[in-house]
Amino acid sequence: MSETTEIEKKSLEAHVELCAERYRFLENKLETVEGKIQDLNNVIREVHDMVQAMAEKRTDQIIAWGMGFITVLVGTLGYLLAIYVIK
Repeated sequence: MSETTEIEKKSLEAHVELCAERYRFLENKLETVEGKIQDLNNVIREVHDMVQAMAEKRTDQIIAWGMGFITVLVGTLGYLLAIYVIK
């Protein structure tokens, strides 16, 4: 569609009309590409938010397990002290 036609070579009005049609076609294609890029950007943002939420959840899970482990250790230490030291 971007090749110069014989009628364009002979008529300035035909050239102007065909160029306008070409630019409309290019603008439509550009709008389509912009829309797809925006959609892709939205998907990337959603994935980023999901990964961040999963990381926060995993961090909370690790902290909870750590606190549980420390509680068991402190309880075991208290039990051993009560049995063997305090008698």
